[in-house]
Amino acid sequence: MQVVCPECNSTNRVPEGRLADSPRCGKCKQSLFTARPLELKGSTFYQHIGNSHIPVVVDFWASWCGPCKMMAPVIDQAAARLEPDIRMAKVNTEAEQELAIKFNIRSIPTMIVFKKGHEIARQSGAQDLARLIQWIQSSI
Repeated sequence: MQVVCPECNSTNRVPEGRLADSPRCGKCKQSLFTARPLELKGSTFYQHIGNSHIPVVVDFWASWCGPCKMMAPVIDQAAARLEPDIRMAKVNTEAEQELAIKFNIRSIPTMIVFKKGHEIARQSGAQDLARLIQWIQSSI
């Protein structure tokens, strides 16, 4: 399977049965899984979405959004619980307005599940951890 490094953004090949064995990046030697959501920018978004064979769930958020602030610890907990099978990521819609426009983000927080570069599910609004994980798993 291909997994993109959260530190240097290089694509790594990892045997599917070894994802849970704390694999490291072949280029920068950092851990491929950090149990934290990635902060994606326009320059790294497509690398992670398009080159990763594991599903990537992206939280589109903004710093002024109250429900987004409530979701932040839920996203952190989901990342810790779902890796290495699912990668959690975040996009700040104020800083990355082009991504927000491209993905037609009308309300925040909005979660989009990407698999092999394609959007497969979308949901807007705040959720608790159990509902979020249930929605992600049923989407994949």
